[in-house]
Amino acid sequence: MKRNRNYILLSILSITFTIEADNLLDIYNEALENDPQFKAAEYTYLSGKEIKKQGMAALLPNISLSGQTTWNEYYQLGELQNEYNSFSQAARISQPLLRLDTWFNFRRSKFLTDASEADFAFQQQNLIVRTAELYFNVLRSIDNLNAAISEEVAIKKQLDQTKQRYEVGLSAITEVQEAQLAYDVSLAAKIRREGEVFTAREALNALVGREIVSVDALVNEMRVTNPVPDSKDDWVQKGIENNFRLKAANLRTKASKNNARSAAANHLPKIDIVGSRVESETNQFYFDGIDTDSAFQITVPDETQRDNYSLQWSVPIFQGGAVNSRRKQAYADYNKSSQDALFVQRSVIQEVRSQYSNVVTLVANLRAQRQAVISATSALEATRVGYEVGTRNIVDLLQAEKNLYAAERNLANAKYDYLMSTLRLHLSAGTLDPKNLIDINSLLG
Repeated sequence: MKRNRNYILLSILSITFTIEADNLLDIYNEALENDPQFKAAEYTYLSGKEIKKQGMAALLPNISLSGQTTWNEYYQLGELQNEYNSFSQAARISQPLLRLDTWFNFRRSKFLTDASEADFAFQQQNLIVRTAELYFNVLRSIDNLNAAISEEVAIKKQLDQTKQRYEVGLSAITEVQEAQLAYDVSLAAKIRREGEVFTAREALNALVGREIVSVDALVNEMRVTNPVPDSKDDWVQKGIENNFRLKAANLRTKASKNNARSAAANHLPKIDIVGSRVESETNQFYFDGIDTDSAFQITVPDETQRDNYSLQWSVPIFQGGAVNSRRKQAYADYNKSSQDALFVQRSVIQEVRSQYSNVVTLVANLRAQRQAVISATSALEATRVGYEVGTRNIVDLLQAEKNLYAAERNLANAKYDYLMSTLRLHLSAGTLDPKNLIDINSLLG
């Protein structure tokens, strides 16, 4: 059955509006801007980029300025003897010279930033799969609904014909009852399919944050091929080299290892180069207690400057066992992250193998489903002729109708399953990119 959903026509108060349908690429581009899950991943990535900068900052010079002003009053026997204001300002610069703990912490921060980047790359690929899945769920539900509607219409026509035959005495009441049962079942199936269309549309709407009125459908003819390369082991090797989840896990293992080295380096000496300058000024006022024209006398400001340059070192000798405990904890975390990475690697290998097998199976299944539609169509025509000449009964005819529409549903579902398995294979292998989506979008019309 050919169905064109490029446009949907809405007639309201005798006014006709033409609304252009959205295709898969349009919705993906909207999801890049509006999908909350993807935007959250983007901000997580931006946050992760700052980790490296913070780790680097600990290796660079540290400059600080400080200052204060103080008003001083001196009393003796309740009488003001002296009052003055003093100022001071200081500058301090320090440069880490030997800080192995800080160096390993910088390497840790670098790997964590790289892991954040790998996580975001995976989320970019995953958005392609999520968009395609939600989009095809809408098309799948629409195809299932159309098949249910066609089945209902065909069975209703058969029911009407059976009633007419019964009224003229050409069929028994049991045939009418059989046809009525088949019609009621098809009507219930159509109502259920309508609910599935609504649910699928709402899920797609939630992805982009607006109501999508119409979507482009797949063309009837679609070329299917086995994965290239045609070796499962080659795809597994791709997954090990390119899968971004596995890359992120391996990078976090390296970060954890450097964190453990940083904790162990806390036992080692720390050497810094430090320079400082302190400037102070005191403006002192005197009260001489004599009734003269000026009871206060101002002294010359006292100004001082002090410059210090030093090489400072420290070695933690004993801190209640905290340093050693943190070292053990860090190495335990490193061992855990190693096992986590191993688990991800095995999961990736399993996913690649499973998706490869799924694609190969679905290629054969899609070809078989196409032949099943042809066979079901021929069987329906033969059963209809047999029913008219009296060699087949109404039950056979109704079953043949159901078989045809079931075959059409299975064919439509097989197309979407094949496309989704292909995308998931590329996702697990780490080779998925927007070009895959563009290729699929070219099948829409």
